[in-house]
Amino acid sequence: MVQDPYTVLGVARTAPLSEIKKAYRRLAKKLHPDLNPGDKAAEEKFKEVSVAYGLLSDPEKRLRFDAGEIDAGGAEQPKRHYYRDFASQDQTDRYTSDAAYADFSDDDIFAEILRRGREAHANRRGEDLMYSLSIRFVESVTGASKRITLPDGSTLDVTIPPGMLDGRMLRLKGKGAPGHGTGRPGDALIQVEVLPDPRFRQEGDDVILELPVSLSEAILGGEVRAPTPTGDVMLMIPGHSSSGTTLRLKGKGAPRREGGFGDELVRLKIVLPKRPDPELDAFIAQWERGKTHNPRAGEAS
Repeated sequence: MVQDPYTVLGVARTAPLSEIKKAYRRLAKKLHPDLNPGDKAAEEKFKEVSVAYGLLSDPEKRLRFDAGEIDAGGAEQPKRHYYRDFASQDQTDRYTSDAAYADFSDDDIFAEILRRGREAHANRRGEDLMYSLSIRFVESVTGASKRITLPDGSTLDVTIPPGMLDGRMLRLKGKGAPGHGTGRPGDALIQVEVLPDPRFRQEGDDVILELPVSLSEAILGGEVRAPTPTGDVMLMIPGHSSSGTTLRLKGKGAPRREGGFGDELVRLKIVLPKRPDPELDAFIAQWERGKTHNPRAGEAS
């Protein structure tokens, strides 16, 4: 409900226009949104003050209101001196005309504040634009150069730094939406998704690899090829290694924040042939010491 304009401005019904203008200027200096950024209560109050002044500063509308021909809202939408229509217009309309400052032409300090606010809005920074980018696990460890194709067909080159973690955000300065007027462009925000790798997982700065080895390799030992994020290396398997034995490859992990690299921890997993081997079965059946060995001995019950 629109309040009585005289009550809103705090003036008598017999107040001359000069007094109404003075009351309006006093309230506007206190409540104007440019001087109260983020204060919704002040903004709502300023709307009421603007409506009231719009009616009482117009001699014809004031006469019709005093005569009871129109209500406090007016038969038609009253002219706003700062916002054309708070209820229905976007805030980009706030600074489209110098008319909003006409009532403050004799108040240089306040008028300058408002002009600066309008200029800042007209030359505001462009919006930040959000994109997503999926990379492979090894690329998150070693770093990579990627290219994103934007909806308009243009491309955006993205440098992935070594040690990138899943869900992290990259900011590309000036690659967002263009600014308004002389405002600088916004930024491009790239949210990175690290795709899982069936071979590796990361624990802190270390990379974990579960490496299948044959029964012969586990018992007799020997060199085997082991993958790392930077390529395959030859790894020496000690003889008589059990499943779960962990070998360390120094410096083959993820980058450390303080410099250097973590390690790759290679956990051995003994894998038997998929097809039964009669020779192996016969050997195990005759291996008496194997029958007496209890690998669970000493485990907590």
